[in-house]
Amino acid sequence: MKILFLDQSGKPGGAELCLIDIAKPYRDRALVGLFADGAFKTLLEQHHIPVEVFTNQPIQVRKQSNLLQAFSSLGQLAPLVAKVVEKAREYDVIYANTQKALVVGAIASFIARRPLVYHLHDILSPEHFSQTNLRVAVNLANRFASLVIANSQASQTAFIQAGGRAELTTVIYNGFDINLYQTAASDISKLRQYLGIANNFVVGHFSRISPWKGQHILIDALAQCPPQVTSILVGDALFGEQAYVKELHQQITRLGLETRVKFLGFRADIPQLMAACDLVAHTSTAPEPFGRVIVEAMLCGKPVVAAKAGGAMELVEHGVNGFLTTPGESQELADIINTCLTEKHTTITIASNAKAIASQRFNVQNINQQIAQVLHTI
Repeated sequence: MKILFLDQSGKPGGAELCLIDIAKPYRDRALVGLFADGAFKTLLEQHHIPVEVFTNQPIQVRKQSNLLQAFSSLGQLAPLVAKVVEKAREYDVIYANTQKALVVGAIASFIARRPLVYHLHDILSPEHFSQTNLRVAVNLANRFASLVIANSQASQTAFIQAGGRAELTTVIYNGFDINLYQTAASDISKLRQYLGIANNFVVGHFSRISPWKGQHILIDALAQCPPQVTSILVGDALFGEQAYVKELHQQITRLGLETRVKFLGFRADIPQLMAACDLVAHTSTAPEPFGRVIVEAMLCGKPVVAAKAGGAMELVEHGVNGFLTTPGESQELADIINTCLTEKHTTITIASNAKAIASQRFNVQNINQQIAQVLHTI
């Protein structure tokens, strides 16, 4: 099977990292077509996955765009669609990995007469998307997709509740190469020393810096923990969210936490940084479709505390392989951090359970087998 993968982003987010793992087995008979240049293209090349940037003109539609803004983008899509149609005729399947890729892929699928697969990495709800974008995504998937792969039951349910056809959908979780999450104890020690956190209890937060990712909740919780509890925030602000970064710094100053919070920005050494933490916190205020960092922390053998909503509830069983808190409740989060600090034996057992379960449940080889099986049904 020859596959044309489509993705709108030039930046490597969760959906893009997932696509790398999916495309690897097909790299001798696949092409990843991007709608923007950037670091994601470089990553694909490093994994020897054929990639081509189809356009460098940004598609001026956001998740909250209205109908007028959506229609105004159709003109700029025409050359891109033509390019995708031309390429699609060389492949057996069009595989849309993002919502903008779905729009272009659906039109190309109709013209080139190639089956369309839509990999749904989002919760299609008003919390995340405008009504226009919701209708466009659901109607295009219903009309043109042969298969919708949802990355969690939460994503699948939201798609169906938004009007999506249930019979199109199947749930396949994200896969992970478990070998990437092994870090030597000596390297962990050196990294903690280098970061100046060698003697601290370190709570890590790994995501782009954005209000809905909830870094402010972790900072509030930190103020309710003993002085040895510190935090590293890994990730950058995107999409014009610099004002939120400024608010976080003001919050830290107001709470007197200047020496207890480190902003590390975008980093490529995520497994190593996770391994250097004592606890990894996920604090999203709205439901996550999946929660990639939750599984990554588990594979690193670290305890995880996650916001009890969306896909996270499918990954974490409270007290068995992690902890769950009410979204937005900093006091609950502080209580769990303090529990992990004082009840170390219980926490180690939970982290060990998490690593064992995640290594089996999210092994990329098993996941890729599931994807291959469903692709052969279309």
